[in-house]
Amino acid sequence: MLLGLMLLMCAPPCELTALLLTATPSRPVEGGSVTLTCNVLVPSRRLDGPLQFCFFRDNRVLWPGWSSSPELQLPTVWREDSGSYWCEEKTMAARVARSPRVQIQVQRVPVCNVSLETQPPGGQVQKGERLALICMVARGTGDITFLWYKGALGLNLETKTQRSLAAKFEIPAVRDSDTDKYYCAADNGYGPSLSELVSVTVRIPVSRPVLTIRGPGAPAEVGDVVELRCEAQRGSPPILYRFYHKNVTLGRSSAHAGGGASFNLSLTAEHSGNYSCEADNGLGARRSKAVPLNVTVPTEDRKELLASGILEGMLGVLGPVILALFCCGLRKRLGRRSSGNPRGSPPSPVPPASSYVNSPAPLQGQSVYENANVVRGDEVYSLVYHTQQERPPAVPPLRTRIEDQDASAIYFRLKKANVTDEDYDDAM
Repeated sequence: MLLGLMLLMCAPPCELTALLLTATPSRPVEGGSVTLTCNVLVPSRRLDGPLQFCFFRDNRVLWPGWSSSPELQLPTVWREDSGSYWCEEKTMAARVARSPRVQIQVQRVPVCNVSLETQPPGGQVQKGERLALICMVARGTGDITFLWYKGALGLNLETKTQRSLAAKFEIPAVRDSDTDKYYCAADNGYGPSLSELVSVTVRIPVSRPVLTIRGPGAPAEVGDVVELRCEAQRGSPPILYRFYHKNVTLGRSSAHAGGGASFNLSLTAEHSGNYSCEADNGLGARRSKAVPLNVTVPTEDRKELLASGILEGMLGVLGPVILALFCCGLRKRLGRRSSGNPRGSPPSPVPPASSYVNSPAPLQGQSVYENANVVRGDEVYSLVYHTQQERPPAVPPLRTRIEDQDASAIYFRLKKANVTDEDYDDAM
């Protein structure tokens, strides 16, 4: 009703005068502004007050209707604002003048530089998490239709139309089957423009791995080479495997394309015990069950190990006792030496003695030995005398330690000083 009233106000018989409507810019672009100006080229013949102006588009009054300003600014125009425009002028006496119609065509900017981004960035998303696909355009005006596609064949997932340069499509909880390539398209009336393909990988945490021990035979023996095989049935690669013996790390191996990994071990007697492995792909590590391994030691090796163990045990227990006894005996011996025979004093000569052997023949005088210690510096020399009867005995004499020696003096150079008679006798 208001529109009709305003049209009636502009409807009185119009006196055609020289009015001209101009638009700046003449070819406006969507999203921009336009200024309409009503120019009076020939004034009305009767000026009886200030002029009023009114602007129209396709027979519709533009806001705010009649005003004293010959200009009207449209802050934002869209393609649907295209049409036929004119203006009117009236005086206080209600005399009206109308301008010729002007066609204004609002230009639409085609979309360009379409791109697709993912959240989380990089297209790596854990199973069950949210995935967002954001389609964006660098330029484009008006209502833009966005479309999302999956796979190289272009399975349409979603279509949205909105007046913006970006739109979002979400998958609330991704599944294994969502691993694929995606792209999007944008169109604002000039034909669709496509983005490049973007890969999306749904990462799956590793399952609990299974450890298998493979050897040349059973039971395992010392010297055998066994293979420790660790494998997780599920999990996105790459997967890092670690191998443990009694919770001590033996080694590690990576499976870049999925599957399992192996570790070879040459067995010794110490390798008996429980083994386990661990799988980790960055989404949480999982440990396998413990697997026992009993390494059999051959009989000869067992004896050597037993003897070695007993010897080590005896040395560990008796070592300190033997050392203490040795030190005590050495201390007593040194004390006896210092009290009984001072260093450097030669012992008394041994008196000659005779021994007899049951024989019908006349007895032969036995060998007589005499020793004397002569000290010279740190060296001790012993002199030994040997005498023998002129008549050979009927029965061979008893053998002595220095048998077949000459009667001449024999010098024994001893390498250490302080050698007693007892030490000399022990050496002989």
